[in-house]
Amino acid sequence: MSSAGGSSLQVHAVRFGPGQELLGSLQAFVEERRLRAPFIISCVGSVTKARLRLANATATNANEVMHLSGRFEIVSLVGTLNRDAHLHISLSDAQGNTVGGHVLGDLQVFTTAEVVIGDAVELLFTREMDERTGFPELEVHPRLKEGE
Repeated sequence: MSSAGGSSLQVHAVRFGPGQELLGSLQAFVEERRLRAPFIISCVGSVTKARLRLANATATNANEVMHLSGRFEIVSLVGTLNRDAHLHISLSDAQGNTVGGHVLGDLQVFTTAEVVIGDAVELLFTREMDERTGFPELEVHPRLKEGE
């Protein structure tokens, strides 16, 4: 288990518009603002495309991928946004059927994506390969102050 204490929080809010790719836009936002322990607090909006890895995928069988096309409401978006973002999304179609998984990309915004991002300013999120899972997993470190 990787954990570190931290109590200071910065909050950022951003809106992405029609046609923007949500994952790449979020990563650019985080990089631009030099956030080091960013995570999703809230997201509402809609997409017309999505590429998701499903729950039964493993490191050796990562082809369990779903490609969605149509109009979907973002019911939930959660996760960490460090360089190798780890996000899970739930999407609802016009009939209210919901599907979800690990975000791989191609999240094309339909009307809007209103996202509130937190940054735990006393922490640093990284990813390290975990031999037990076969995936790069979250490592949480105390963030050094400028000049240390």
